[in-house]
Amino acid sequence: MSQRSPDTTKPPIPSDPPSVSQTLRRGFWLRTMIQWHWISSAVCLIGMILFSVTGITLNHASQIETVPDVEHQIIELPQEITDAIDAQTPAEKAPLPSAVATWLSDQTGIAIGSREAEWNEDEIYLSMPGPGSDAWVSIDRFAGEVEFERTQRGWISYFNDLHKGRNTGPAWSWFIDIFAIATLVFCFTGLGLLFLHARNRRMTWPLVGLGLIVPFLLALLLIH
Repeated sequence: MSQRSPDTTKPPIPSDPPSVSQTLRRGFWLRTMIQWHWISSAVCLIGMILFSVTGITLNHASQIETVPDVEHQIIELPQEITDAIDAQTPAEKAPLPSAVATWLSDQTGIAIGSREAEWNEDEIYLSMPGPGSDAWVSIDRFAGEVEFERTQRGWISYFNDLHKGRNTGPAWSWFIDIFAIATLVFCFTGLGLLFLHARNRRMTWPLVGLGLIVPFLLALLLIH
């Protein structure tokens, strides 16, 4: 009858449990990261959807056909508007008189405000580009006529220009900067949460590395 050899394998040495201070510190950072992560995600939600969708439409801009809507008209200047223009001190660039700007806004449907126009002896030219549209006004000072043209390229072009910040004004520019900062907070707090949970999720860092390597290789090898 054979005898069993004694088991000489050593039992695994248990790792030291985290100290109370380490547990409290980890809990503090976990709660802080989660709080900032959900706050930044709430702030960025609509903006991220907008910029993601317009990223696709911009990437396929050549495949999305749009038919621009062009509006063109010639309007005769009333005498009081002509007098207000003639009373303006000549300058290369200056806003239109308030009475002229108000009248033009009513005629064109575009808020003229304090936009600067280009003045000379024969003509006053005002360019009014906007997101998804272009417009201009030319005032013939001798003929007493206003020529107006507006081109609207549709909603896709409008949102694409919002994505690029093209002709959107300072308020939208500030929004893009604030949105970008909130998105960075969202990303870095997400990275912090990955770090805190990576011990129990083995695929965390391989997936993070994949997200870094794939665009790097595409840019290095396939972009010409």
